[in-house]
Amino acid sequence: MERGRTKYEILDAALTLFSTGGYEATSISQIADAVGIRKASLYSHFASKQDILDELIEIIQKQYEEHSMFAQADWNNADFIENKDDMTVQQVVQMIIGHVRYILNDPQVSRIRKLLTIEQFSNEQLSQLQTKQNYSDIMNYFTGFISFLIKNGKLKDDEPEIIAAQLCLPISVWINLCDREPEREQEITGLIERHVRQFFRMYQLK
Repeated sequence: MERGRTKYEILDAALTLFSTGGYEATSISQIADAVGIRKASLYSHFASKQDILDELIEIIQKQYEEHSMFAQADWNNADFIENKDDMTVQQVVQMIIGHVRYILNDPQVSRIRKLLTIEQFSNEQLSQLQTKQNYSDIMNYFTGFISFLIKNGKLKDDEPEIIAAQLCLPISVWINLCDREPEREQEITGLIERHVRQFFRMYQLK
């Protein structure tokens, strides 16, 4: 049990250090010091710093696939779309703001997002994860959502991908701003609510 606990603490400390200073700038000694163990003890759990990163990537992918609303979305699945055609604008606002607050304030999710942001230009695997988690899956989710609403006569019939981009990409920019300036979260969530409501005023069929 103790060995498993120490391994978890190493991974947790490494994620914190990688997400603030970057992978290359973080040493094995810094990780060991953060856990409160000797460097030699760390090597009994991981052969190298790369091994630590590799296991973190596995954890990130698994958690994302299990918990992200974007990864689990399937707009062609009858069970997934059940009751979604009756969603009100208020429910959409609550869904989006609830998810924004979750990814901003969940310590694990926040650190993972910052790690991907820092390492996207130096690590090809993390670059691909960054694109998938913070662009492709989000666009796929909202393109499917917009297509679903158009099909059900809720929104004006136009290019779903472009409409989806108009809805979700400004929110991604505001999330990035909150990562840099967390004290502005309340301001940003207010902007997001106004943005979503204006979006539906523009595209919703009367």
